[in-house]
Amino acid sequence: MDLSNHTRRKGSRTLNNVPIEIIEQLNRGVLETANLMEGLAIDFAKLVQSTIGLTLSADKQQYLKSLGITQRMKETARYLLEQGHSVDSFLNHPSDTVRGWAGYMISLDPRFSLKEKFNLIRNLADDSHFGVREWAWLSMRSYCVEDPVSIIKLLEPWLIQTDNQRRFTSEITRPRGVWCAHITLLKEQPQIALSILNALKADPSRYVQNSVANWLNDAAKSNKQWVKDLCQLWKQESPVEATAYICKRALRNCK
Repeated sequence: MDLSNHTRRKGSRTLNNVPIEIIEQLNRGVLETANLMEGLAIDFAKLVQSTIGLTLSADKQQYLKSLGITQRMKETARYLLEQGHSVDSFLNHPSDTVRGWAGYMISLDPRFSLKEKFNLIRNLADDSHFGVREWAWLSMRSYCVEDPVSIIKLLEPWLIQTDNQRRFTSEITRPRGVWCAHITLLKEQPQIALSILNALKADPSRYVQNSVANWLNDAAKSNKQWVKDLCQLWKQESPVEATAYICKRALRNCK
């Protein structure tokens, strides 16, 4: 996950140092997080209460607190759906965490087809907040784990869209990724994703370049020679700074 700080306000480096006044505003849903530590400091029960006026049972509160952050996001979204809440009221909420819940609500809602889910997730993939963009692809990751070939095909039109949407295509298909299940097929056969990788090999956005490099670094853990050969080919086909940067970072662990 991208741990870079949000714009303007710097967050605390440790959970214990997040100021009480910041935590209170985060729990009320009136402030966006500045970094991951602030997100971890949020009391989801209080945020649910502030957002929709619903009091979680003691058992539900304890259950959520026992989970890691990604599962906590997912299970909160599941609970909101079970309570009959529509994703529409969460998509533009001031809290980035609540908008993250919206991503998981989209992913979990059985009323949407897979294509509809990806269409709905676009705005969150393009969100101004770094955290929401991470929750967007993480919430949809399971579909890529189950059927990467179909998802890659579905995402190909995103490759000519915004920087954030192009990065989404790379992050969600990473063979290993961060805080998420691995994609076995892409670890074994990374060439399946060449339609995405080739389209991004000289991407002008550093945000996208870093993601592509990390994709290839993932792949190199299982297919080092394939990544070396691909980078060599790219440097011949695309002798530009962007490609050189991607390849250098992609090969950082290849000795």
